[in-house]
Amino acid sequence: MSSVATGLFAGILLALVAAVGGFSMFLLALVLGALGVLVALVLDGRLDLSGVVSGRRRG
Repeated sequence: MSSVATGLFAGILLALVAAVGGFSMFLLALVLGALGVLVALVLDGRLDLSGVVSGRRRG
């Protein structure tokens, strides 16, 4: 699926959520969508969170 089609699909879904559930459900859909993108990027190997997860080591 092209990025244009993916963006169109995401926009239609967000508009549907906003129309049915109101603004709070729209914000929840945005947050969960962003979380899904982060998980997908980590699983795909395009985002490395090892520095954030491991923290700073004190010597």
